[in-house]
Amino acid sequence: MATFFKYKTVADLEAENARLGIDLRFTDDLAPLDRPIAIGGRTAGNRWCIHPMEGCDGEPDGTPGPLTFRRYVRFGDGGAKVIWGEACAVTDGGRMNPRQIVLNGATKPAFAKLVADCRAAHRAANGDDGDLLIGLQLTHSGRYSYRAPLVPSNDPLLVGRYKITADTPLASDDELKGLVEHYVTAAKLAADVGFDFVDVKQCHKYLLSELLGAKNRPGPYGGSFENRTRLAREIFQAIKAAVPGVILATRMNGFDGIPFHKAANGDGEPDAYTAPVVNGWGLSDADPLTPDLAEPIRWVREMAGLGVALVNIALGNPYAQPHFGRPFEYPPPDGYESPEHPLIGVDRHFKIAGAIQAANPGLAVVGTGYSYLQEFLPQAGAANVRDGRIALVGVGRASLAQPDWVRQLREHGRLDRKRVCRTFSYCTALMRAKDHPLGQFETGCPPFDKEAYGGVWKEVQQLGKKS
Repeated sequence: MATFFKYKTVADLEAENARLGIDLRFTDDLAPLDRPIAIGGRTAGNRWCIHPMEGCDGEPDGTPGPLTFRRYVRFGDGGAKVIWGEACAVTDGGRMNPRQIVLNGATKPAFAKLVADCRAAHRAANGDDGDLLIGLQLTHSGRYSYRAPLVPSNDPLLVGRYKITADTPLASDDELKGLVEHYVTAAKLAADVGFDFVDVKQCHKYLLSELLGAKNRPGPYGGSFENRTRLAREIFQAIKAAVPGVILATRMNGFDGIPFHKAANGDGEPDAYTAPVVNGWGLSDADPLTPDLAEPIRWVREMAGLGVALVNIALGNPYAQPHFGRPFEYPPPDGYESPEHPLIGVDRHFKIAGAIQAANPGLAVVGTGYSYLQEFLPQAGAANVRDGRIALVGVGRASLAQPDWVRQLREHGRLDRKRVCRTFSYCTALMRAKDHPLGQFETGCPPFDKEAYGGVWKEVQQLGKKS
């Protein structure tokens, strides 16, 4: 197993940056991160965003569970001014796992309490919550729906994954069209319970994300750019008409890439493909490992015209090539060793989000890829905000390990090194473990949150020994 992260100082990272020929930037002046930013007629008090980190800890009916409440209280306490709530299925059939949260009439009171508790924790620890924005990610899992897949395109590179075969039927146009009202219903409920923004999720190869690249799908939802963006466009328009007060947001892939597999030496290796590839978003048809941002930039501009005020840029498919989305030091148990230096993956994140931000200078764009930088992520985020490469810095895995990192910076000028995410991939391993009475283990950070997840991790480890 290669060990990559050996850096003790920013100077060490800068030297590695030069050696690799990439464009990571750092500054010790963290003041840019404290600047407020206008988003959809509101103001967020700083440039920190907590990514939608799914805990897989809801109840079978979709109600947030005790660990869900605990997580958002900790996020509220932590000091970030944009808290991007996790994936919430718009239908029960669209859930990724049996413990994914679902907002409906029955679960509405619990969601209202979740928002209220998060805000109360923020006020208690940080004073004012008038400049705190909390959102909810609305999703349909598409081919990854655990009850029954809803497959939007015939992607030959995904056949055989998640029990999808070449004979699995495509979702019909009517099935897709019918989802619009479910998104609207969920958005209305989200606004009612106090969420400031709703995210129409278009990332990680879930339903709307896969449609963006569905170049070989026939009919009104595939083929041309206009058709591939049609369903998301209809959803945004319908939500804006029905819930005019809510801020529209999206987490969107900037680049899909293609699936990887574990080679004989343990490294990740791209699957064989035939050019031009028939599915994919943000990539070159001739070389799908090379980004082509023409369509993502075009779509972000069009979404801004539809009223979308907040865009969060993601990469890849966590089930097919996790190193694109989450550059890691240690792979998950069912994964492969990183086929590239993880800093190259961080640089890919920064460049793609930076290009989209540069093409949309007045838009609040959130960047990704910071957790791998460990205790040096604030210096990278500050440099990117300073240089206009990004408007907000999003933190995912590291927020599970140290949810109060913003207060740590404010009070101590640095992160607590004893609680910095080391990208061990334990959180991913918990998410992938399914041998549980409810069909899904809770997901968190066993190394640095032993109180909640130490016992869960031990249970999963014992399952591995029995198999």
